[in-house]
Amino acid sequence: MSLLVFVIRRLLYIVPLLVCAVTVIFFLVHAAPGDPVDYIIGEAGADSEVVARLRAEMGLDQPLLVQLWRYVLQVLSGNLGYSLVSSAPVLDLILERFPATLLLMASQYTLSAILGVLLGVLAARRPNSPVDTALTFLSLTSFSLPIFWLGQMMILAFGYHLNWFPIQGMSNLREGYTGWRYALDLAHHMVLPVATLTIFNLGLIMRLTRASMLQVVGQDYVKVAYAKGHSERTVLLRHALRNALLPVVTVVGLEIPGLIAGAVLAETVFAWPGLGRLTFDAINSRDYPLLMGMFIFISFFVIVANLLVDIIYGLLDPRIRYQ
Repeated sequence: MSLLVFVIRRLLYIVPLLVCAVTVIFFLVHAAPGDPVDYIIGEAGADSEVVARLRAEMGLDQPLLVQLWRYVLQVLSGNLGYSLVSSAPVLDLILERFPATLLLMASQYTLSAILGVLLGVLAARRPNSPVDTALTFLSLTSFSLPIFWLGQMMILAFGYHLNWFPIQGMSNLREGYTGWRYALDLAHHMVLPVATLTIFNLGLIMRLTRASMLQVVGQDYVKVAYAKGHSERTVLLRHALRNALLPVVTVVGLEIPGLIAGAVLAETVFAWPGLGRLTFDAINSRDYPLLMGMFIFISFFVIVANLLVDIIYGLLDPRIRYQ
């Protein structure tokens, strides 16, 4: 089976997975107390005829399965509804905030992967050495710290006391920078949230890489590489690391929902104008259409991200493509 066929097969899984995700999200949101009509009429209440008319206009007077069927068709057509608060299309609100979240996640994901793999390899070179012990302590500490608390400590230390970095937002609105000055200002605002997420995710990748490397270096092909006179650096990076990364890629792919949840918390702490902040605001305002749209969009993002992980796994291990 070629890589192209492998990718096509994975793409065909997206639609049924998305339908399942929409179904689960639909029932979870409808199981919560209240509905959009309760938000619209507010605490003052309204006449029963007005309430009935609103429910009929929004389709809430139909059986739940009928509502689900209509909503699934609506989502598959690319329509996620309209926000109760702003009356704007939900998809437009999401796409407006998505680049900020993608920038934050891509930055921390790249840093976490590079640092985690390098430190994991470094720890595996000399097992039980002082360096390995120190890195093990660092990794265990990093993924034991709650993101919310870690973000607050970063703000307290580097924002208030040292005053090195801004503590909220993604740009200085007062200055109105453009061009390269805006890029530098954006990078300056990214330091604390990216550092917080990187520290949190670094430990898992480091520990997985270390454990996988220790298992791989005992294999026969690694011993043969040493016997041929290759340097330790060449053996570890060219022969051992590629196979050691396979379980790391698998676990990191499974951790993508957790990474998104961490981004939601970090965006809330640092007032980063992304999907996490939008989700938090939707929960506080009980904006049900926006909340459902957010969950569906995040589910779609997770499905696509796992597809990319499958492709990377297939590139690292060509045997996967022929199974």
